[in-house]
Amino acid sequence: MTIDPQYQAALDYLYSFVDFSLTHQQNLAPENFDLARMRDLMQALGNPQETYKIIHVAGTKGKGSVCAFCAAALRESGFKTGLYTSPHLKDFEERIQINGEPISQADLVALVDEIKPFVATIPGLTTFEISTALAFWHFARQGTEIAVIEVGLGGRLDATNVVTPLVSVITSISKDHTYVLGDTLSEIATEKGGIIKPGLPVVLAPQRDEPREKLHQIAEERGCPLTQVGRDYKFSIKSRSLRGQIFSLWKSDETKNPVLLEIPLLGDHQAENAATAYVVLQTIKAAGVDLSEGAIRQGLAETNWPGRFEILQPEPPIIIDSAHNAYSARVLQNTLDQYFPEKPMILIVGFSADKDVSSMLNAWLPRARMVIATESGHPRAMPAAELAELVRSLKDIPVNATPNATEALNTALENLGPDDLIITAGSVFMAASLRVAWIERQNQANW
Repeated sequence: MTIDPQYQAALDYLYSFVDFSLTHQQNLAPENFDLARMRDLMQALGNPQETYKIIHVAGTKGKGSVCAFCAAALRESGFKTGLYTSPHLKDFEERIQINGEPISQADLVALVDEIKPFVATIPGLTTFEISTALAFWHFARQGTEIAVIEVGLGGRLDATNVVTPLVSVITSISKDHTYVLGDTLSEIATEKGGIIKPGLPVVLAPQRDEPREKLHQIAEERGCPLTQVGRDYKFSIKSRSLRGQIFSLWKSDETKNPVLLEIPLLGDHQAENAATAYVVLQTIKAAGVDLSEGAIRQGLAETNWPGRFEILQPEPPIIIDSAHNAYSARVLQNTLDQYFPEKPMILIVGFSADKDVSSMLNAWLPRARMVIATESGHPRAMPAAELAELVRSLKDIPVNATPNATEALNTALENLGPDDLIITAGSVFMAASLRVAWIERQNQANW
């Protein structure tokens, strides 16, 4: 595939700045993050983020899914809807979408050229800060009415935290990026809670006690009305299949008339994410945003969020997932147990080297009959040979090591029996690499 040279030049420009997503966690520190730079850049651009309504979403796990659910429902309601998420699975343009369509390469090139003089006047800007500014600018120029903005890292000092949202949302909190956010759940919650704005509504997904108490404290100190999923709204899964799941949701004080909601994303955690999104949408509806109940339900039912327990092939099953910390590893294993109980697994794994790799492997290895250690090509990736040795130290099991994701997929398929499943996990970048390899393989087969 030929890449347009102007588009490549635009990406090269963006990646010529400091990109903390490519940096090992131990080399990061809070002083690397400074909202003053971002505020100066947005001021220079005319503060485009103030020209449309915003839903702002932080959290350790599930924030991307909550964003996707919200954006789908808003789009179904007829709003011109922006969606800003990171990282991307395949192409950079996926990060900046309007009504489900990524920014065009031509628009990205034009925006990058226009932003260069402004960037040149502000020392120290990072790749993520510039990318976030491009998203805010693009949404304003295209007449976006409402945008769903995912926090990149943390919250308090994240580049997205220059917005004044309709509602601040915080999804499930667990330990990740501890070098920057802190070693305890309370410290991490403090950083995530940095997106909570005085007097503005807050929606929390179900939380463990420690982060929940901290977030409630922050909301109370800032005079924010707070809605807690699991307390003020409750939900219960009614049915699940490989096509999706149906769950009921109700206000705690209105148990007689639950709402039935259907979603295509699989796993109990996605029901939690969809329930959180539903409460977010009800919150902005109460604030005056014209949303119909039918549009909300339809949007949730049509949400597409690749790389999250995504079934590429139903039989024998081939699944990719983006689990990349100990908590999400356990969630993935629970989901596998629900949908594919006792099926032997061929496990394709690749991790960032600064993650708690042993904890994730310990969640998955009991059901694995073979492991293929590979790499995503990301600068933080753990070398495949090193990962293979770690696997061998944890379990006596056949292990294959290859740094090439396509070769890893081919090896798994060569060893796939009729009763097996293939699961890929370990990082978003790993899911992206295997997804691309699968699509290329399918395209070659259909040529």
